[in-house]
Amino acid sequence: MSSAETSELFNCSVPEFFKIVADYESYPKFLSEVKECKILEAREQQKLVEFHISLIKSFSYRLWLKEEAPYKVSWELESGDIFKLNRGHWHLEEEAEKTRAHYFVEAKFKVFVPGPVGKALVNVNLPNMMSSYHKRVQELYGK
Repeated sequence: MSSAETSELFNCSVPEFFKIVADYESYPKFLSEVKECKILEAREQQKLVEFHISLIKSFSYRLWLKEEAPYKVSWELESGDIFKLNRGHWHLEEEAEKTRAHYFVEAKFKVFVPGPVGKALVNVNLPNMMSSYHKRVQELYGK
């Protein structure tokens, strides 16, 4: 199993950042590896979302995302091409009128992937992803 985590400070309020994280269908607008994102089912605090990704190769997967506005979004894999397991969360907290976002993801692949390679695959895009979220905050809120 491979995992990755990071913590970043974003120049916006917790509700503003939560709005970005929970706007799944807008991910292709600012996350270059996300080619399509569709909400397939919506329940009270849960959504089944299908992601089409292009990162080294193209693949897709479906996650059940649980929203606990405005402080947490967590997910569990429903199905997918390459993942046997994919779960994680965003935890958001206020820090000096900004948002401290804690991100964690854990993944297990369907095919054998050596530990160091799996860790690299899970971690490789994390800095780019966080940079994309910072740009999205700037674009939407001018901060």
